[in-house]
Amino acid sequence: MVFEGTIISSATFDKADFTPEVLTCVDQSGTIDRVISATDSDYQSVKQAAIDNHVLQKIPEGSFLLPGFTDLHIHAPQWSQAGLALDKPLNEWLNTYTFPLEAKFKDLSFAKKVYQSLVKELLAHGTTTGLYFGSIHNDANLELAKVCAQLGQRAFIGKVAMDNPEQTPDYYRDDSSQVSLKETEKFIKALQELQNHTQAELTPVITPRFVPSCTDETLYGLGKLAQKYNLPIQSHCSESIWEDRYAQERFKKSDTQVLDQFGLLTDKAVMAHGTQLTDADFKLFRERKASLAHCPISNVYFGNSVMRVQDAHQKNINIGLGTDISGGFSPSIYRNMQQAVMSSQILKDNGNDNARITCANAFYLATIGGAKALHLNSGQIKPGFKADLQIVQDQYFDVFSNNASDIFERLVYHTNKENIKQVYVSGKLVHNSVGEDNGK
Repeated sequence: MVFEGTIISSATFDKADFTPEVLTCVDQSGTIDRVISATDSDYQSVKQAAIDNHVLQKIPEGSFLLPGFTDLHIHAPQWSQAGLALDKPLNEWLNTYTFPLEAKFKDLSFAKKVYQSLVKELLAHGTTTGLYFGSIHNDANLELAKVCAQLGQRAFIGKVAMDNPEQTPDYYRDDSSQVSLKETEKFIKALQELQNHTQAELTPVITPRFVPSCTDETLYGLGKLAQKYNLPIQSHCSESIWEDRYAQERFKKSDTQVLDQFGLLTDKAVMAHGTQLTDADFKLFRERKASLAHCPISNVYFGNSVMRVQDAHQKNINIGLGTDISGGFSPSIYRNMQQAVMSSQILKDNGNDNARITCANAFYLATIGGAKALHLNSGQIKPGFKADLQIVQDQYFDVFSNNASDIFERLVYHTNKENIKQVYVSGKLVHNSVGEDNGK
């Protein structure tokens, strides 16, 4: 396939490139083979060959080709309560709403229904890769994987480990550390088998819910499993004042140090939130080459602060974005880019002069930052990268100014699901709304 039209792709943390009149050529493996400018000598011949082979797709005027997004923090079972009870304290939100909901996922028909809705919605919002917390139920987690395979989304999925009876309810936890570790390893093997069978892009992830929910034995065992299978790791890290203090009281260490102690802070680790991280914690993240998932909407409700994105970036820590469904109510990474910029201004107003981030910074997090966290050649429109793409319409193209920077910022702030016309994962069309509104 060959796309003809303007592309917008991050060049650096501070700069997004706006390149008109290019051919983006995608090979049969779903990889971007070439990006050819109108000034290149073979532009017309490549275009004509694409026309002759019926593989040229012309992007309409007022629409643009962007990389797909990576969502680094999704609680898949929580989708059916997105937007509910966010005015409650975290403890009440978890115990009254969230844990009872997640416990329902032992019902596979319920799980399949919710997961079909979630994955379709994420794809429709331009999310081509998702990093998912599942539930404690392996069968339901495999249903999530099957849905992702069927609908074409690249998925990293973890069976949630939680066995600490002091911090988890008796109706929703692993029966013991031995059970938690056994079921985690069982899920790893089952997902790898499913990946081999379907050839879908599925990866198991080691997933301690967070330090308070796990016993020492489980944290230690999960670190060993991550090492044994060379797998990604995901958890929460210093999401709130309470979580930060819990680690200090139980271990006399920071949350970051505890995760590192158990072998869970590696170059394949993605830790969510980090609103309470200190400079010493940042130093350990940098040394271990671990990544952070910034969840700006969720942190307004439960984070007690704003993650210091600029500080972390300047300390050479990789950062991406997460929706944190359902602590974050929106499945849209666009909505989280907007909130990331707004929250950074609040942090600046509260005395952190270095805090402000731009639209270009937020776009980098949504694309390159998220892809780097998962070691993917994705998030950029350039040769050798996966053709994870979205065709997005600027709904005000015929009304407002059309210089490059204005269009880019308008897309960040005004894009909604209806403006995302098509989405591709590794060159495969996975969402198509063209024609639903007469092509407008």
